[in-house]
Amino acid sequence: MGLRVAVIGSGPAGIYTAEALVKQSPEPVEVDVLERLPTPYGLVRYGVAPDHTSIKSIANYLRRVLELPQVRFLGGVTLGEHVSAAELLGAYDAVVYATGAMVDRRLGIPGEDLPGSVAATDFVNWYCGHPDVEPSRFVLDSPEVAVIGVGNVAVDVVRVLAKTAEELSATDVPHDVLERLGQSQVKAIHMIGRRGPQHAKFTLKELRELGELANADVCVRPEEAVVLGGDYPRQVRGNLDVLRSWAQRAPSGRPRRLDVRFWLRPVEIIGAERVEGLRLERTRLTPEGRVAGTGEFETLPVGMVLRSVGYQSVPLPGVPFSRETMTVPNEAGRVREREYVAGWLKRGPTGVIGTNKSDAAETVRTLLSDLAGREPARHADLDELLARRGVRPVTYDDWLAIEAAEAELARSLGRGERVKLTGLEAMLRACRPRP
Repeated sequence: MGLRVAVIGSGPAGIYTAEALVKQSPEPVEVDVLERLPTPYGLVRYGVAPDHTSIKSIANYLRRVLELPQVRFLGGVTLGEHVSAAELLGAYDAVVYATGAMVDRRLGIPGEDLPGSVAATDFVNWYCGHPDVEPSRFVLDSPEVAVIGVGNVAVDVVRVLAKTAEELSATDVPHDVLERLGQSQVKAIHMIGRRGPQHAKFTLKELRELGELANADVCVRPEEAVVLGGDYPRQVRGNLDVLRSWAQRAPSGRPRRLDVRFWLRPVEIIGAERVEGLRLERTRLTPEGRVAGTGEFETLPVGMVLRSVGYQSVPLPGVPFSRETMTVPNEAGRVREREYVAGWLKRGPTGVIGTNKSDAAETVRTLLSDLAGREPARHADLDELLARRGVRPVTYDDWLAIEAAEAELARSLGRGERVKLTGLEAMLRACRPRP
């Protein structure tokens, strides 16, 4: 009898875990990858900006893993709703949790819950066609928008806000979302960093892409780009050179303007019934390297605030969770007997997509070491359990039918290689046509 393992989550962490199990296991292995959505690939599908096709091509690698004969994709199955952690342990030799980090950290300031103050993940999910977010979720009717954060997600958000619908037409943005982007009233975008440019988290490649925007002038204030001393890594020096060059050029009159700001922290989102402004305090570094306010304030007349200050994981039903680290406590991936964790849920939202590969390999090494020499076990049948509950998982072939429908939609609209279907119903109709 071979090894049977359930992996919860079909993003890069989950699929790399499935691959590592197939490659590392000294005995035959069967891996079921369970996913609450009908579609695999996690943030590669719903977190990578639609105009970053080179990164999205990672899906081609992940696809090959799901097509391995030892791996099975079960979409539309939610832990805690359709099956419990205890039931999974009765059906498998081990369970690996790899659900990622699905929500944004909060700012913790007054006005954060006003309409118009939005987690960046919601906005990213919107333009990426995530079924949790309705296409009607956003109306871009404010002339000025603030994006809090200076990481790659913030850069993606401002780039999508700055581009025209025509520029995004060849991407897989859902068509109704593309139409709303085409109706955008946004003229000014403010990207806000609490610290200086030397502390920004965006990569040089992402930053340079902003300077290539055809529809927006990118502006930096000279006094905010000044950095004194410091022996900075090459990446940081490259960022500083780009920012200083932008600080020396005048706007050329493009339709939109992107202001990249530093040394400002949000202290209040202003508004009565919705966002009407963002109050910021000038900051400085203390001798200990901490951010401190200077008592100097300014207010931006924005009608939308997008918060992009980091992701965090959420607890899973029946699985240990640390509120302090916002991760599942583990030792080299081991949570407790026969339960394991991989990816951001294991280590926090750090690293790039490829980091999950070595992370998953470590977890699998721990799992295989723990289960070596185990007594053969009789397993409950997950398929029977789901059938009794009226749950029909989305198979890999079903997913291929969704992909084919998205390709056909793109052809019918004259738009690129695919256009994402929006909503669970549309996806299920594509893979399960009514008789």
